Amino acid sequence: MRLLWILSYLAASLSAGDLYASTIIHAGRFLDGRGGDPQTEVSIVIDDGRITRIEKGYVAAKEGDRLIRLVDRTVLPGLMDMHTHLMSQHSKDSYTERFFMDQADYALRSTMYARTTLLAGFTTVRDLGDNGVNSVALRKAIDNGWTVGPRIFTSGKSLATTGGHADPTNALRGDFKRDPGPLEGVINGVDDARKAVRQRYKDGADLIKLTATGGVLSLAASGQNPQFSEEELQAIVATAKDYNMIVAVHAHGTEGIRRAVLAGVDSIEHGTFMTDETIELMKQKGTYWVPTIVAGEWVAEKAKEPGYFPEIVRPKAAAIGPVIRETFRKAYKAGVKIAFGTDSGVSPHGLNAREFELMVEEGMPALEAITAATQTAAKLLRIDDRLGTLEPKKIADVIAVEGNPLEDIRALRKVVFVMKEGVVFKEP
Repeated sequence: MRLLWILSYLAASLSAGDLYASTIIHAGRFLDGRGGDPQTEVSIVIDDGRITRIEKGYVAAKEGDRLIRLVDRTVLPGLMDMHTHLMSQHSKDSYTERFFMDQADYALRSTMYARTTLLAGFTTVRDLGDNGVNSVALRKAIDNGWTVGPRIFTSGKSLATTGGHADPTNALRGDFKRDPGPLEGVINGVDDARKAVRQRYKDGADLIKLTATGGVLSLAASGQNPQFSEEELQAIVATAKDYNMIVAVHAHGTEGIRRAVLAGVDSIEHGTFMTDETIELMKQKGTYWVPTIVAGEWVAEKAKEPGYFPEIVRPKAAAIGPVIRETFRKAYKAGVKIAFGTDSGVSPHGLNAREFELMVEEGMPALEAITAATQTAAKLLRIDDRLGTLEPKKIADVIAVEGNPLEDIRALRKVVFVMKEGVVFKEP
């Protein structure tokens, strides 16, 4: 088994162009990611990692071509998850492991989570918050072919205020409770805000993530209170625009959401307690919403296990699951722009497709849910000119699943084929 994995890894490390004249995929059922009706019997022709032609019917392979027959599968674009944390996966040890793990330990473990994510069909992810260096190094390792994983757009260290959701010193004993600053992503005031954004740019981040309200899993009493002033938020957004960086905002409580949307952020993550007024404001501003319903479901279930969460966390975790479902129904009906995201790392990596099932359960048609993880997610990342849909000239990120996800959304858990940039990482 180990030898088989090594051989498959080495094969995947070679570009398709090094081995074949063209790669041709015969798709029995075809979804292009734009939300249109499915097609049947479609051929996708790929050269040098990009799609060159998409044709109706099964194109014959020429000598030297590679033919991949997926005639009894559903073929669609590589999926995109707009909210992951590849550095970790929540467990009972999550609150103490930082005292026993070195940076190298985190980095090596994260390669396992990255590979699991890719093989689950997610070829692109946003990594929204780590220790400041892990996801940047992981992105580099994947881009250089040192390890296997999805395409990563990372925020590096999330921004917080003192005592806020991403303050790394929360709940530590007195001699560990130092006063972190912008270098560690903790700000107090407009000048700190600007410096923290510039530090993320210096660190190699692709975007900015900030925690505009309290959080469920942080060791603090409130999960809803606003934690940035309007002036701090405006300074972050303005500075991020100087560096062409989008801004993603963790927010549960409605006042924190309101302030962030007015400041001009690109997306609200979670948005659990948003009101009708906040929803209308998001529509006016064109703000994307990344719901992460599966994270709410997961923490609510774990809150039932005595001793799993610290007692300061447990009531927050127990309350959030049912609320986020209700909020999703309301916001979807109102017409908020929804991009797919899971908060995987809270819930287990590799089970990202559970989010599709929850979105459909709460009223979103399966085709729209898939579009949220393809074209819509690419638009949020501003990469829809090259990814998110299956069209000529675009990068060949292609997956296939057993069954028909439009009839049974659970088919998206049955990924049997994964191609990223023309390289096959998983096949039947």
